[in-house]
Order: sequence, then structure tokens, then C-alpha cells
Amino acid sequence: MPLDRSSTRALWAWIPTLYLAEGLPYVVVMTVSVIMYKGLHVSNTDIALYTSWLYLPWVIKPLWSPVVDLLGTRRRWIWATQLVVGGGLAGVALALPGPDFFRGTLAFLWLLAFNSATHDIAADGFYMLAASEEQQALFIGVRTVFYRVAMIAGQGLLVMLAGAIQARTGDPRLGWTVALGTLAALFGVFGLWHRWVLPRPASDHPGDARRIPRFVREFLATFRSFFRRPRIATLLLFLLLYRLGEAQLVKMTAPFLLDPRAQGGLGLTTSQVGVLYGAGVVALLLGGILGGWVIARHGLKPWLWPMLLAIHLPDAAFIYLACAQPGSLLVVQLCVAVEQFGYGFGFTAYLMYMIHIARGEHRTAHYAICTGFMALGMMVPGMWSGWLADHIGYRHFFIWVVVATVPSFLVALRLPLEPGFGKRSGG
Repeated sequence: MPLDRSSTRALWAWIPTLYLAEGLPYVVVMTVSVIMYKGLHVSNTDIALYTSWLYLPWVIKPLWSPVVDLLGTRRRWIWATQLVVGGGLAGVALALPGPDFFRGTLAFLWLLAFNSATHDIAADGFYMLAASEEQQALFIGVRTVFYRVAMIAGQGLLVMLAGAIQARTGDPRLGWTVALGTLAALFGVFGLWHRWVLPRPASDHPGDARRIPRFVREFLATFRSFFRRPRIATLLLFLLLYRLGEAQLVKMTAPFLLDPRAQGGLGLTTSQVGVLYGAGVVALLLGGILGGWVIARHGLKPWLWPMLLAIHLPDAAFIYLACAQPGSLLVVQLCVAVEQFGYGFGFTAYLMYMIHIARGEHRTAHYAICTGFMALGMMVPGMWSGWLADHIGYRHFFIWVVVATVPSFLVALRLPLEPGFGKRSGG
């Protein structure tokens, strides 16, 4: 059946902006907040502990995703949560100049995190309702590209803007206030735009509240069926341990780059870190594209171990950076790019294996449960990473990060996986 060209053109009006709006608050909560707090002289211990807790909304997202289906339309959830995200960003910006900025900004970041996770649920559900299967296949790449553009804009351009204002005024709080205030205004525009432009598919309607008791029973049955899967212990260990080293590394990368050389860091400016992160996300995107291509050609099984090596071995680049403390920004950029490329390539295996786990009945719900464990696997190790780095120093910390990758290899030895899984038919 041929695609309706007029309706397909209409999708360009909202899919790119929808996935920009999905990616930006996530990257602010998970990455930009770490860079911001380090520039404001918060300790590594506090940064890692409190920003890791911000993963919690994504950990428990599967538990309240049904609420979005039952209360209101997904269309309304989208533009409403975008306006609230804008309010949360404005709250962070307004709390920064205050004397107790850390507590104040964390409170608004919590608001931001819960609304961002809710927006993810509504946006992904709406996409499946407002576009046909053929259109979904056509625009899956567009979704991915604009989500990655959001990562580049957040980790790169937003950080560079804050750094440029800081360099000009000498006031880091002013730099972050202006940067986050600008993003808050953008989310006001997003909310108004999507309220006007989003289509109104007939299938997007509130659920029947009278079905709540039956729904609860079905919901619990879905959870039980997930945990009754064969070799579930091995599957859960894989979800929790695959990124054990990376979960700790990602929280300490920005503090390491920003800390003075006398404290074991590289002494970079906020703007320089923004440049490094922006280019790093490009490398991550390229790694992810390559990972998807090789799995489509050969399947996941022959590439599982190369991808395990690719996501973990480049972590050793930070051991070199901590020991040598090179003065060349190009060398630092190369090390960060190699680590990010390996992460993008290796993370593809993790995403594909979640699809493998979720196959069969209740695949959507089971995949959502997998993403909850994925977030938990990032949250818990990240919480102690700052304390550890503060106590043993960056050199020994990065050595520990590489050692922490070993459990994922041990679990992979026992991982059930069919030879042809992931291979494109006819490929």
C-alpha cells in the first residue's frame, strides 16, 4: 500500500521537534547537571550521589506508564509535560543565584526528571498511534537523528553557551542561569507548538477508568510472566552489569576534565568541555550506526563479544589521560572520541539483547521493564562513583572502572542467544 504523501509530509512538522523535546531534558538531567555542579564547586561525592538518584524516574517508569494511558490523551500529556519541563528549567535557572542553590536546583531537577520520563511515555505512545506502520518505519531514523541532535545541543551547545558567558563575566552561575533560562523559553515554544500542530488520531483517547481493577490484575500478571522467563537470573545480571564500569565512568568524566591538574584533573574550561562532549556525541552516533549495520548483516551472536570489548576496553583511555595529563586538547578529544565511539558501538548489543528478552507476548511491557533495569544498572553504581574517586584519586578510580567491566564478560559466557537473532532477512 503506497504511503500518503500529504500525511507523510505532515509528520515532518512534529516528529523532529517531538524528539528534540524528548532528548533535551534527559541530557540536562543526566549529563549537563554534572558539568554545572562541578563548575559551581560541588564535591564529586555529592555530584555522583544526588545526580544518580535522578535516574529513578526512568527506573520506575514502567510502573506508572499505564497512568498515561488511563488519564487523558497522549497528545495532551505531550504538550502539558513540555510546558512543565519548561517551568522546571526556569526553576533551576532562578534557584542558581540563591544561597542554597544546590538543594533548590536539585528539587527542580527532580520535577524535570519525572516530567521528562512521563513525556517519553506519552511521546513514544503517540508516535505509534499517529503514524502508520509504514510511516513509523520511514521515520525511525528521523527519530533517532533528532534525539541525537538533542544530545549534541545539550552536551555541546548548551554547555558552550554557559562557558562563554562565564568566560566573559567571570560568573559561572550567571552563565548557567542564562543557558537554562534560554532552554526553558524553548520548551515554552515546544509546548505551544505541539498543542497546535499535533494531529488528533481517533485512537488517542483516555482509557476507561472502570477497567482499573481488571487492568491491575493484567498488569501484575505481565510482571509475573517477565520474572518467570527461563534463566531470568542470568538475564537480569546481564541488564544490571553490562554497564557497571561505564555507569561509574560517565559520572566522573566531566569532573575529571574540569578539575585542576594539581588535583589530578585536566584543568579544562567549561566551554572546552562543551566542545569535547559535542564531538563525543557525534562519535557515539557513528558507533551506534555501525553497530546496527553489522548486526543487521550478521546477527547479534557473532558480534556480542566484539561489542563487549568495544564498550569496555576504550575506558582505559582515561587511565592514560589521568597518568599523562596531556596538554594537547586534540589528544584529549581523540581519547574521548574513541571511548564514545566504542560505547556507541557496544551499546547496540545491549539494546538488541533487550529486544531479545522482550520477545513474545507482552513485548512492549517487557521491554519497558528491561529499560527500568537498564536505568537501575546506571543509577546504583553511579551513586558511589564520586565518593570512590574522591578517596582514591582519578588514576586509581579509572583503573577500578576497567576492573569493574569484568563481571559483564563473566555473565556473557552464560547468556542464551540464538545464532540468527537480529540478522536482516535476506542479508
